Amino acid sequence: MTAKLDVLTVGYVGDRVAGTVTLIRDGDAVVIIDPGMVSSRSAILDPLRDLGVDPDAVTDVVFSHHHPDHTLNAALFGAARVHDFWAIYEADTWTDRRVVAHPDGWPLSPSVRLLATPGHSAQDISTLVETDTGLVVCTHVWWTERGPARDPRGEDQDELDASRAKVRALGPALIVPGHGAPFVLGDATP
Repeated sequence: MTAKLDVLTVGYVGDRVAGTVTLIRDGDAVVIIDPGMVSSRSAILDPLRDLGVDPDAVTDVVFSHHHPDHTLNAALFGAARVHDFWAIYEADTWTDRRVVAHPDGWPLSPSVRLLATPGHSAQDISTLVETDTGLVVCTHVWWTERGPARDPRGEDQDELDASRAKVRALGPALIVPGHGAPFVLGDATP
């Protein structure tokens, strides 16, 4: 079984900032990654509607980390469980993720798992998605295909470099970065 991945909105950084928002469908799981800052909520909801997905059908929301540009619109998906580096949150239940820790990532669905990738923040996780075209990694270890090489808002550049090496070692077919269009890792990628 493999998952289907669609980028709902491509993020950007400059005079304005928006996070890249991604939809994953894997069996019964309907997952939104980083529903953060966008120019308007329609930038998330319109492409979701065009793909035939109702916001109430979203089962899970994943935060790559806790900056508002990646979390601000999570309430659009009121029926969803929320995942971060620390726990799974559903209604009034907080399930500590460390209890179910896995060295190769925490399973979210048959083809989706979450992997600790600190550096931008100590709490960063990446979402690993097995698709019919190969592994796709939704991550903030890169803002865009061009980096930046040194993260100007990063908490620990050494940890970030180690997390980048961890992601590269997975051999992903595609990277969906925190603030840009999907790309294939290349020699020019920091």
